[in-house]
Amino acid sequence: MGLPNDDNATTTRRALLAGAGAAGVAVSLAACGSGDNGGSTGTTTPTTGGATGGATGGAGGGGGGGGGASDPIKTADIPVNGGKIFPNTDTVVTQPAAGQFKAFSATCTHLGCPVASVKNNVIHCDCHGSNYSATDGSVKNGPATKPLTPKTVTVSGDSLTVS
Repeated sequence: MGLPNDDNATTTRRALLAGAGAAGVAVSLAACGSGDNGGSTGTTTPTTGGATGGATGGAGGGGGGGGGASDPIKTADIPVNGGKIFPNTDTVVTQPAAGQFKAFSATCTHLGCPVASVKNNVIHCDCHGSNYSATDGSVKNGPATKPLTPKTVTVSGDSLTVS
């Protein structure tokens, strides 16, 4: 008697591996969201600030709190020509020039990914490469075509609140 036919086992293993690969791609693509999810899917790049206390805002994941509509943010925590992202309140706060503070939604208008960083007065979304002005939230380069939604910043002494 010969060895059992292994064609079914090979086919099953191949189907399993192909399915696992397709599932991984689907999960990757789903991280970009549909544009209507408010950025609730995907990953965020942690920012600094969690170690300085709750009022200064925390980094993604389980980092500290703060940075919300009612929590004051220290003006010193927002770098000039840069900014800070507060994922738990969907906010990015920028300081395009010394003493000038702006705030926007931290959700990319392309497909709803959270923006990842602010450098040289440019807000970057790493999902597909969209960039926005840190001064007014306008699109600097796409694929996004709509600006980030502005928020109101109120400065009081050395702290600010966003609503």
